[in-house]
Order: sequence, then structure tokens, then C-alpha cells
Amino acid sequence: MRFNRNYWIISILLMVVLLVIGVWVVRILGGNMPYIDVWTRGPVELLSDTVIYTIFRNITELGSQWFLVPFVITAGIIIWIVYKDWLPAFIFSGGTLLSHGLNLLIKHLVERERPRILEAANAEGHSFPSGHAMISMVCYGLLAYFIVNRIASAKLKLAVQIFFSILIFLIGISRYIINVHFLTDIISGFVIGFLLLVGLIYLYESLRRRKSRSGD
Repeated sequence: MRFNRNYWIISILLMVVLLVIGVWVVRILGGNMPYIDVWTRGPVELLSDTVIYTIFRNITELGSQWFLVPFVITAGIIIWIVYKDWLPAFIFSGGTLLSHGLNLLIKHLVERERPRILEAANAEGHSFPSGHAMISMVCYGLLAYFIVNRIASAKLKLAVQIFFSILIFLIGISRYIINVHFLTDIISGFVIGFLLLVGLIYLYESLRRRKSRSGD
């Protein structure tokens, strides 16, 4: 009963969040800025040329293409070696690539202009949703999942989960801090990325059980 209640609470909250994102998309497609973006433009503009800006300008690189491509390849190989199985490495690498493709598709459909273009920070093209937020959620989320599955200590599991949660948040919010995304881009990227992450984990678990039953 408790599980069912928690399930329904989470489901309702998720539907509310998706509804809000849907309202944002409608306003964006109509040429209007969501109210949350109107209210949050002032603070970020004050951070330009500050120490905070410099810190987040460096953090944002952990979600940029030049870093993620070799990182995903290397981490995928390590996962393959540790698990002695191609499936987790495929889900990790393929899932990250899928999140990139889906992000580009949504951006093409929404066609929202960025608050500013910054090529040096991998900030070109359309704005909604944030690729750094969405792809980092999937990439680092899957990495955390596969690491935790190989750890016995409950405290260490928690430490890994907290570390990657903070990392994902900082990478995503860095795009707002350096003013290359609106805040709604970041929130939407997190939510879509999280849904994709959960789906990929579910897919992996289903395929793993099927492989186990077949004796492969």
C-alpha cells in the first residue's frame, strides 16, 4: 500500500511538471517568454565578469562535446571491462548518444533563440532544452548507476549518488550562470533527461534479466 501511494504521488508530481513544461513550450512557440525567465534574467546579467561566472564557465566544460566524447568512449570501455559484458557499456554509450540526438530533435522543433551565443562554451544553435542539462543527466546518471551496482558499501553508494547529483546540477545550472540558456531550458533539460535516464535503466534491467534467463 505504501509503495502504491508513493508511486501515485511521484506520478502526479511528474505529470504536473510535464504540464508546466508544456505551458512553457506553448508560450515559447507563441513568441512569448515564460514568466520564470522574465523574473530570472536580472540576476544572471549581474554575474558577468565575476568570480562566480569564471567558476561556472569552467564547470560547464564537463558537459561540452569536446570533453564528453572521449569521456564516454573511455568510460564505456572501462564499464565493459569491469562488468565483463557489452550490454552495460552499450546502454551507457548508446544512451548518451540517444540523449544528444533527442535533444537536437526537440531543439529543432521548438527553435528557441538563446539569450546569447558563445561558441567557446559550446553554446550555438537553438536553446530549448539545454543539452548540457539533459545529456549530463543521462551520461553521469548512467555512470553513477553502473558504479553503484558494483559497490557493496551503503555509505559509499550514497556518496557516489550525492557526488554525481551535485555534478549534474552544477553542469546544468552553469549554462544559466554564463547566460547561454534560459532557466526554463535548464529545468526542462533536467526533467527530460531524467525521464530518459529512468527509461534506459529500465531497458537495461529488462535486457539483463532476459540474458540471464537465456544463459548468455
